[in-house]
Amino acid sequence: MSPEPETAPQALAGPWQQFICHACGYIYDEAEGDPDSGLAPGTRFADIPDDWSCPLCGVTKADFSLHVQPDLATLQRATPRPCTTSARAGVVVVGAGKAGWQVIENLRAQWPDEPITLVTACAGDVYEKPMLSVAMGRGIDNAALVQRSGTEAASHWRVRLLAHTRALHICTTSKTLRTTHGPVPYTQLVLAHGAQAALPPPLHPALCWRINHLQAYQRFVAALGERPRHVAIVGAGLIGCELANDLALAGHRISLIDLQDRPLGRWPADQAGAPLLAAWSGLPIDFIGAVRLQDLQRSGQQYRLLLDNGQALLADQVVAATGLVTPSALAASAGLAWDNGIAVDPQTMQTSVAGIYALGDCISVNGQASRFIEPIVRQARTLSAALVRASWAGQDLPLPTPYEARVAMVRVKTRSLPLTLQTPLVH
Repeated sequence: MSPEPETAPQALAGPWQQFICHACGYIYDEAEGDPDSGLAPGTRFADIPDDWSCPLCGVTKADFSLHVQPDLATLQRATPRPCTTSARAGVVVVGAGKAGWQVIENLRAQWPDEPITLVTACAGDVYEKPMLSVAMGRGIDNAALVQRSGTEAASHWRVRLLAHTRALHICTTSKTLRTTHGPVPYTQLVLAHGAQAALPPPLHPALCWRINHLQAYQRFVAALGERPRHVAIVGAGLIGCELANDLALAGHRISLIDLQDRPLGRWPADQAGAPLLAAWSGLPIDFIGAVRLQDLQRSGQQYRLLLDNGQALLADQVVAATGLVTPSALAASAGLAWDNGIAVDPQTMQTSVAGIYALGDCISVNGQASRFIEPIVRQARTLSAALVRASWAGQDLPLPTPYEARVAMVRVKTRSLPLTLQTPLVH
C-alpha cells in the first residue's frame, strides 16, 4: 500500500487557523508558516515549539491567541448605535501605516456604520514595515510585501480612502482638514502620520535614501539594479544594522558608519555590538565606528563620503539610518501641545484639543516617544474605546484601559545573529 500524502494529517485537522501576537499584532497563519524560523507552510500552531518567538517583536508563543477576522455584517446587526445623523462627517484618520489601519480595525469592530475617511500620502497598502529592512536577504519581492492593497483594505473595512493625498492644515473652529485634494470635514480626527527620517548635516535628501516606507524601499531596490553594489549606510542603530546584514546577504558590499565605536551602541557591547561584529566576520560589511560624516557629494555616478578622520569613501548608493523625527507642521496648525512629539493623554490618547486624537510614532507620553510596534496595538485599543465612548452619548460604556508606557523588548532581525534586546524607558 502506498503511503498517504504528507498533507493528509493536516487536512484531517480542520481548516487553517490564524493566531495574533498580543504585543505587536503579527498574525501567524498556519497555512503559510514561518519559514525564516524553520516552520514550514502547514505547521499547526499547536506543533510550534514553546521557545519559538514572534518574528517581528520577539515575544514568545504564549503571547499569541486565536485570531478571527470580524464579520462586519454580523457586527452591524448586533452592535448598538451611537447618536449620529446622515450629515455626520465621521472619523478622519491621517496616515495609513500600522497605527492608522490598527485604529480603523478597532473602530470598525465597535462602530460598524460610522463614516471613516483615511487620508494618506501613499497608496495605503497594508504591509509590515519591519520587513523592509530584511526583505532583500530573504528573497521577498516587492509584490509579496503587500498583504492587502489600500483599495482592498478600504473596501474590507468600508473606509473612504484618499490615497496620494497630503494633509496640510487643521482648522479646529470649522473641524476641517485641508488636504492637497481639498477640504475634509471631521467629527473626530485621528493623527497617525508617523515620524520621518532625521537628516543631520551633511546628509541631503537628494543624495541619500531614507527607507521609512514601502515606496522608498521599492525605489531603492530598483536603483540598486541587478549587480552587486557598494552601499554606504550612515547610522548603525537597529535599522542600519538590519539593512547592512540584509544587503550583505543579497551580495552587496557595505560600509556601515556610526558615531559610536560599535554597532547598536545604545545597548551594552557584550549584549549586542561585539557578538554582532563577530557574526558578520564572513560578510562584506566594513564597520567604521567612532567617526562623523563630514561631507557628502555626488562624484560622477557615485557618491563621495568624507569622514572626520580623513577617510574618504566612494559608494554607489548612500542610506541614511540616523533616527526619526516627528514632523510638527500639522500639529502646529491646530495648536496641539508638543513635547518631543504630539503630547497625548494616556487615559484616552486625546491631544490637547478636544476631538483630536493621536497614536504611533508621532506622539509622546509625558515627553517620551516610543517608536516600536508593540505600543501601537495598546494605543489603538485605548484610543478607539475612548473615541467611541465620547461619541455614544447616554450609553453606559466602560472607561478605556489607559495606555501605559512599558519597557520594550526589541527584536533585531539581523539574520546572521538575531537578537532580542530590552530597551529601557528613557526621556
